[in-house]
Formats: sequence, C-alpha cells, structure tokens
Amino acid sequence: MRFRHPDGSTVHLAYCTNVHPAETLEGVRAQLRDHCEPVRRRLGRDRLGIGLWLARDAARTLINDPAELRALRAELDSRGLEVVTLNGFPYEGFGSDEVKYRVYRPDWTEPDRLAHTTDLARLLAALLPDDATEGTISTLPLAWRTPYDGDLGAARTARAALTTLAQRLDALAELTGKSIRVGLEPEPGCTVETTADAIAPLTDVAHDRIGICVDTCHLATSFEDPGTALDALAAAGIRVVKSQLSAALHADHPHLPEVRTALAAFAEPRFLHQTRTRTAAGLRGTDDLDEAVAGRALPDSTPWRAHFHVPLHAPPAPPLTSTLPVLRDTLARLVGGPVPLTRHLEVETYTWQALPAELRPRTRTQLADGIAAELTLARDLLVDLGLKELP
Repeated sequence: MRFRHPDGSTVHLAYCTNVHPAETLEGVRAQLRDHCEPVRRRLGRDRLGIGLWLARDAARTLINDPAELRALRAELDSRGLEVVTLNGFPYEGFGSDEVKYRVYRPDWTEPDRLAHTTDLARLLAALLPDDATEGTISTLPLAWRTPYDGDLGAARTARAALTTLAQRLDALAELTGKSIRVGLEPEPGCTVETTADAIAPLTDVAHDRIGICVDTCHLATSFEDPGTALDALAAAGIRVVKSQLSAALHADHPHLPEVRTALAAFAEPRFLHQTRTRTAAGLRGTDDLDEAVAGRALPDSTPWRAHFHVPLHAPPAPPLTSTLPVLRDTLARLVGGPVPLTRHLEVETYTWQALPAELRPRTRTQLADGIAAELTLARDLLVDLGLKELP
C-alpha cells in the first residue's frame, strides 16, 4: 500500500511474511498464492506491499539461478504484490517448533550473517518495483547479549562486517541504480536492546547506508519514550531506515493472581517473550515470560510488558492490554511531521499461531481476515496523520 505524504514523497506500508514461515523458494511462492494475494483482495487493492522474509536456502536458490529470480519478480507482479523491504533478521528455522535463542544466530560476528545480508540486498535490488529506487532490510541488532557483551574482539568484528556491508551496498547502488539500506533492529536481550544502545555502534560505522529499524513492540517493551528515542537518533545523525508496526503485551498490575494467570496463557514454547518492568532503579527484565510469571524474578509493583507481538486491531482482553498507544505515538513522530523520518513501514505480527488457543486463527481465511484488519488499522492511522492513500 502506498501513501502520499504532505511533502509529496511516497510512504510504503507492507505486512511481513515471516508470519507464513517458509524455508524454500517453493514455500515462498505458496505464501504469495495462499496468503498474500488473498489479503490484497480482502483490502480491495490493486497492489499490496509485502515485507518479504527469505530464509537462507530460498535466498541462495534465487542468487544462484537468475531465471528463478526473474520468475519470482513476475509472479509478484501478476499477483498484485510489491516488495520494497525485506526482513533479514531470522536466518532460517523461523517456522520451527522451538525458535527461542536460535533466531539470533548467526550474528554479526559470523561470516554467514554478512554473506546472507549481502545476498538479500542483491535480491531486493532486483525485486524493487520499476518506479522505486530505494529498498530497506531489517537485521539482527549485532548479537544476543551473551557472550557478545564485554567482548571487544566481537565488537570489532561486527563493526568491520557492517563497514564491509556498507561498502557492498555502495557498489550495488553504483551497479544497479538501486539504493539499499540496512537497519539494526533493537530487541530486548540483545547487545543493542534499545535505540540508545544503537547510537555508539552505528556512530562507529558512520555510514548512511546502515541505520536503525524501529520496531514499536520492542520500543514499548523496553519502556522507551518514542519522542526521546527518535530525537536522540536524529541528534546522532542516525537514519531510521524502516519501522515495524507492532504492539507488545502490557499488564498494569502484575502482582494480582488473575493478571499472572492471564499472562501465563501467553507463555508458549516457540518464541522468546522477553519481559520488562521499569523501576526507580532502572529497567529490570527476564529472558522469557514464563520466568516472570512463575515467581519473583521481576518486581511486580510496576507494570510489565512482554515481547509478544499481539494483533494490532485486537488487544487482549482485560486484565491485559497492548501497547498500541506507543505505536500511535511513534508513527506520529515518524510520518506525522513536515518530512517523514522513514518511508518504509511494515506490520509485523508474526505470532498469530503462538497466541492462546482460543485467540488463534483456525483457517487461512481467518488469518487473512486478521492481517487485513491490522493493515486497515495502520492505513487509518496514516490517513489520520494527513497522508493520502494512493491507488
């Protein structure tokens, strides 16, 4: 979906296909047929943006076979789909029964991460619509905090890899005329947990092609104020290359038994759901939601937030809620001003099948209806901010 900003530029809204995990190119094509095109039809649009997730094996197939890449581009066109952004965070196995810590490997100290991200940049340059010259990729925020934190050698290796990536993106732009930018995506528990944590490593890289992806669920889980976070990035000269529109799980009174019971229903074995609370002494947290609800791992006199991407249009029932207000505030800061701070927005609720059983979509139809409802909410927020939806 495309929108005209009051400054005359185009803002893109997509939804991320990592909600339909596929490891192979055949699986990606099935996503387009079974999920993406039906969502477009529900929205009544001739064109729908998708934030494509390409696992390692699918990406390598496309890199090694130009005919397959041309065929994918043609299929996107024929189904009324377009790609201006990729989710490069998960490397492989995102559809596994247990993802947890595996999603953080390989990290930016390992050659496979640089190689894969380079592949994605090359593919995105080829998949961009004919009238688009800019693409974006979100990526792992360097590494999970252990054993990275405090390891100066690891920090140097990651910085060197990002510098090499920036040079490759420069060369790609010169060769293709397509400008691809990559954004580190701060996430709780990682060495870059917050937007503030991103400033030092990105200043060290000091290249316009490497910036930040602001995920509004992650921002909220870490209790970051959107205005303060975005102002600090701007002051440091760090570009917001894209934003993922998502909402976290919020509990106002975690000391109450009924709140603990409600939270426990969201503790599940597939993904990590890092949980945080803000105290007078600073941010406190656990790596997963079950650790928080099981005992006294977290202070419970202040609200808790958990890294669980809940559907934007359907917050959980009381006594829980979502951090949709943080998304609204962030979006207003990003695109509600005289000039958009980013032009690529991506709805990223990948946890539909991890929801409590009674909230999960049971059919493809129900899932498509839910995704379409999320995109409709995001569209309405953009229109309310003065953007005009384009055909």
